[in-house]
Amino acid sequence: MKTDSFRGRDFITLLDWSKEEVETVLDVALDLKQRYALGELHDHILRAKTLFMVFYNQSLRTRNSFEAGMTQLGGHAHFLDPSKIYTPALPGKEVAYSTERVSDVARVLARMGDAIAIRCYGDPVDWAYGGANEIMRNFAYWADIPLLNMEDDKYHPFQALADVLTVKEKFGEFKGKKFVMSWAYSPSVHKPRAVPQSAIIAASMMGCDTVLARPPEMALDPEVIAACEKYAEMNGASFEVTDDFEGAAEGAHVLYPKAWCPVQLFQPPVGENNPQLAQEIFDGYKDWKATPEYMALADPNAIYMHCLPADRSWEVEDDVIDGPQSVVFDEAENRMHVQKAVMSLVMR
Repeated sequence: MKTDSFRGRDFITLLDWSKEEVETVLDVALDLKQRYALGELHDHILRAKTLFMVFYNQSLRTRNSFEAGMTQLGGHAHFLDPSKIYTPALPGKEVAYSTERVSDVARVLARMGDAIAIRCYGDPVDWAYGGANEIMRNFAYWADIPLLNMEDDKYHPFQALADVLTVKEKFGEFKGKKFVMSWAYSPSVHKPRAVPQSAIIAASMMGCDTVLARPPEMALDPEVIAACEKYAEMNGASFEVTDDFEGAAEGAHVLYPKAWCPVQLFQPPVGENNPQLAQEIFDGYKDWKATPEYMALADPNAIYMHCLPADRSWEVEDDVIDGPQSVVFDEAENRMHVQKAVMSLVMR
């Protein structure tokens, strides 16, 4: 277990953290989860500490897991709606008397609290891929307190931590476990890449045999793919990209089918800013869906995962998400425990 170098660090992507550091986070999360289950108070860890949460997007699990977690650790989480404050904006994106420079917001909040957490993706940055991550990193540059990424347009590291914690709980280890992150159909094309990209980063980093199954138009960031290949080699594991939905599921221990947008939805130069074409592409893959027959292709002890909210009847049938192989609510609860672990380490 690594016990130094956490205090004051930003948590924007798992790519900035080592495998040993992530293992420590998971160990701390399991310890805090056990204390919570036993009813043992641990509100001394972050007593009187303040977390500022800036949500450019709506949230159920993220907001409530952070607020509940901070309460249990003895601190307080402040919810900040950008429409109710002067919306933090990058240089050149200002609108008189409705926005405020990120540099100013970050330095003000840093004088009053102990960490800043931000969620931003999609519409707030007009689907310019990397735009939300730029806002996140600009906040981190100007604030001298930890910056926590509650999801941007590239990464969702807390969800990924919850995912691998759930795998660890269910199987006890990562080695030899086939983790399949797959695209699945949704009638809405406005789905960011952050969850699948962070999921395959985490799974390959921890040593799973990781498979990314997606239609060609739903290819993920080449930098993420390269990182996963590196982690697989480091762990003596495998990493594969395929466009075979059912073939990828064969013998899998973890099935994680979820929609994300095609490249064509993003603004140039990454994409074409063409929602109509994106919808046409989506509609060509309506058979990519988690059904009981799909689950039967996997290992008999396989689990079904989803970050939630799931598009029921499109991404997944009720018999699967409400069935005995589903661990989605364990996964959702684990968001709180991994977030408490990271906050305990970086905000102490």
